[in-house]
Amino acid sequence: MWVTQSMLTNWLVNKSYRIRSTVNVLLSLITMARKRIRIDLEDHEGAKYNFNIEGNVTREKILKIFELMDLMNIEGQEAAQLDSVGGKIWNIVDKHFPIGKFTSSMILEKYEDEYEEPIKLSIISTYLSRFASKGRIERLKTGREWTYQIIKISQKHPKL
Repeated sequence: MWVTQSMLTNWLVNKSYRIRSTVNVLLSLITMARKRIRIDLEDHEGAKYNFNIEGNVTREKILKIFELMDLMNIEGQEAAQLDSVGGKIWNIVDKHFPIGKFTSSMILEKYEDEYEEPIKLSIISTYLSRFASKGRIERLKTGREWTYQIIKISQKHPKL
């Protein structure tokens, strides 16, 4: 049996239509899918907190969860990780300098006092630079050295 050009054309048009309609259905399913975010936390006393956000998840809604966590003084699991150099440095920053400014030299002194192990100033400076690029601390050049400050989530009050 020979396939004519019109038969081949009809077959290709039919396949093309099916592929397009399948893609459109998949796209509509993807856009209709509900976004779902779940945050599970445990505080230092062992209390567990579960936050579930479904539907139209926006940046503002996520920030509200973080503000609530800040008000309740809940810290994420990241603060409890003291098995890495970065975790230890962040612990020093968070513990000794929750407010006010600090320098890498101040962190070096506190680090060596608390963990009783030597560390190079360049390593601390590198981690502080990474924290600044991630938005966890603010970095400002003062004279010949950098000063840092923790960025806290500011509480928004509605205007009356």
